[in-house]
Amino acid sequence: MKKTVFITGATRGIGRELTKQLAALGFPVFGTGRDEARLESLKAETGCLGAVADLSDPGQAVEIYRRARAALGRVDILVNNAGLNNRKAPVPEIELADWELQYAVNLRAPMLLCREALRDMAGRRAGHIVNVVSTIAKTAQPNYSIYSTMKYGLMGFTKCLAKEAREVDVKVTAVYPGGTDTDFRTEERPEYLLAESAAKMIVHCITAPDDVVVHDLTYRPMVESNF
Repeated sequence: MKKTVFITGATRGIGRELTKQLAALGFPVFGTGRDEARLESLKAETGCLGAVADLSDPGQAVEIYRRARAALGRVDILVNNAGLNNRKAPVPEIELADWELQYAVNLRAPMLLCREALRDMAGRRAGHIVNVVSTIAKTAQPNYSIYSTMKYGLMGFTKCLAKEAREVDVKVTAVYPGGTDTDFRTEERPEYLLAESAAKMIVHCITAPDDVVVHDLTYRPMVESNF
């Protein structure tokens, strides 16, 4: 029996491609996103399950995990993929609301979902949590202080989570995609990774042999030199 997968940020970019690839491999998938029309399109295309949720609301973040578990029967694999970078600005120009929104979506939501998943998976002594971080957590860029802060935080949290989760036989993987040509950014970047390629690397982590855990996977388009 194929393992079940819950994917956040499933309606766009890497999350959408990941949903398509895993569904094609026979994995039962539950996806969530904020755009109902895009989610319904994804469900029709792939046969996945899913429901709309706004992960900036901590109550909805916790509830959507429970809905995914109810729909799938159990959650074997959680992929925290949802994220946003709505504000790139010099530090003096940052408003409090900019910090708070990115904290809510990029750090608090995945932390809450990891907590729910680990509580759930620990009892079975089985499961896999995949956190999509970003190569921004391994470098520094001007005007990226908000996004970088949240992704550095998620990297640190994931490293601690991996230590705790291994005690109950739960795998934890942090993936660090480089620049990917999706609508995450307004400009087109054809020299960047295809969303399909970025998703395929996550599939490799999920489908690794049972006695293998990929703790960290960093990958970039060839044009990037920020390493």
